[in-house]
Amino acid sequence: MFSKIASALGAAVIVGGAMLGLTAPAQAESAPGCGPVTQIGSTAYITSGGTTIGSVKQFKGCNKNWAYTYVWEGFRSSHSNWDVCVSVATGSSAPYTLEGLQCHGKKADNWSSGTNTLNVCTHAVGNIKWGGNTPTARTSIRC
Repeated sequence: MFSKIASALGAAVIVGGAMLGLTAPAQAESAPGCGPVTQIGSTAYITSGGTTIGSVKQFKGCNKNWAYTYVWEGFRSSHSNWDVCVSVATGSSAPYTLEGLQCHGKKADNWSSGTNTLNVCTHAVGNIKWGGNTPTARTSIRC
């Protein structure tokens, strides 16, 4: 299942994602094992059927890049099962390479592993998968 999610995430990175917002997401606090981090680039929004169901952000801190995906409460309260994946993507144009990919089931939020990618172009990519759906979003590229 992990490889299917990673494949879907990679394919969605190439295609890109819609970025719409309806309500404010919760704020990320600190990257695991790092502490306070600074957001870089835009926040992207994962949407399904015109409804925002999650947000994706990229951070820097502890000499690494981090990607973060938050699954919004409205989605969590109306779904019993989902997977949330997040990754730092490298490169300034497709195809991108996914670094620090992390996928977990039924979590409200998910952090990528920290990546040693501060010296290359990066963006955060996240998706939420349930049933046959895998909407994805990516932040702006930061070089």
